[in-house]
Amino acid sequence: MVASTFDLFKIGVGPSSSHTMGPMTAAARFAAEVAGCAHRVEVDLFGSLALTGKGHATDRAVILGLSGTTPATIDPDAADRVVADVRATGMLMLGGTHTMAFDEARDLRFLQRERLTFHSNAMTCIAFDAAGEEVRRRTYYSIGGGAIVEEHETGRNAAAEGGWDVPNVFRSGEELLALVARTGTCIATLMRENEEVHLAPDEVSARLKAIRDAMAACIDRGVRAPEGELPGGLRVKRRAPGVHRMLVDRQERALADPLTVIDWINLWALAVNEENAAGGRVVTAPTNGAAGVVPAVLRYYERFAPNPTPRGVENFLLTAAAIGTLFKENASISGAEVGCQGEVGVACSMAAAGLAAALGATAAQVENAAEIAMEHNLGLTCDPVGGLVQVPCIERNAVGSIKAIEAVRLAMLGDGTHRVSLDQVIETMRRTGLDMSERYKETSLGGLAVNVVEC
Repeated sequence: MVASTFDLFKIGVGPSSSHTMGPMTAAARFAAEVAGCAHRVEVDLFGSLALTGKGHATDRAVILGLSGTTPATIDPDAADRVVADVRATGMLMLGGTHTMAFDEARDLRFLQRERLTFHSNAMTCIAFDAAGEEVRRRTYYSIGGGAIVEEHETGRNAAAEGGWDVPNVFRSGEELLALVARTGTCIATLMRENEEVHLAPDEVSARLKAIRDAMAACIDRGVRAPEGELPGGLRVKRRAPGVHRMLVDRQERALADPLTVIDWINLWALAVNEENAAGGRVVTAPTNGAAGVVPAVLRYYERFAPNPTPRGVENFLLTAAAIGTLFKENASISGAEVGCQGEVGVACSMAAAGLAAALGATAAQVENAAEIAMEHNLGLTCDPVGGLVQVPCIERNAVGSIKAIEAVRLAMLGDGTHRVSLDQVIETMRRTGLDMSERYKETSLGGLAVNVVEC
């Protein structure tokens, strides 16, 4: 099955696609379903959602979702007021239409010792009538990138059922390269043709521009943000505003330092992930925790490539999405399933492929760049200190951005011929994730999360 570009790149809100956007979407869907019959609702969180949910604002996301808010429509300032009112009054406007009592301590439970079998990011919503009888129960899984599936959907084989009916179907890197060779086109064109099954060509371009603009706006907000500490209690300071000021002040000195470009790329990645950590508006790429890599590398293309063009930007995003769909369908983009190799690792691979395509690389060089980028992220653990998407997540995006560009430069020094294929790396990543201890999969029970003192 080939995922849509607009399933991988979704405009939403921080700090986490799997722990914030997914639960918000699930709660909003449940609220819309039961708003006319529920007198009270309960939400149970399991696995990683329970273990690191408070650090990832899952509690806030559930309250907002039950109140009818979705990631695509959220106003962060208004959302803060909604949550504060619910907590102050103990009353919630279910689905935005029906007022009911909501006792957060009683009705929102973090079941840290329980894990459902299908996925670590699980939540169950239960509705009761005025007599206290259960009238509806739904279990949702937040599978990464803001996507959710319901319990009854977990046994489906989307490909066998038809899936997304598109002309260019590829399930592996090998099939993708064969398709390029057979059609005589490029990866970006194949993805665009798939999107144009359901969207007019102008609409595809408009949506790609909206994604690019949202990424750029997130960088700019992070750069302009007031200096201070990020929320959550770790006392992590925003660095992007100060780094930007330093780079601007030292522009003349930078002429003598050819590595200054690295400082700019680091700045752009830091800016996005600091915005994400603060609950700002970001684009999943493919997740919130890895949201800084693709925007930073895309801005590198726009600012430092010899001849950047709007078509180059489109090719970047479409090609990155093609690589992202291979990881999503054949492995995972969820830190709770495979560790951070599935988030920053996949983002690095996507960004490398996108940049290579924008720079005019062959399909073989694009595949090589994507392979190099992931090969050197294999085994990357997800161990956020305090359950917050801050340490090591923010800096990890900056490092991933540089690694993506390095992968492109290595790939474009050759002709695309290489020993290890992207498919082999994706399968290795999947198996590594299966072998990885749960302590290193977004549970904050191992790694830096237990070896760094929080205060």
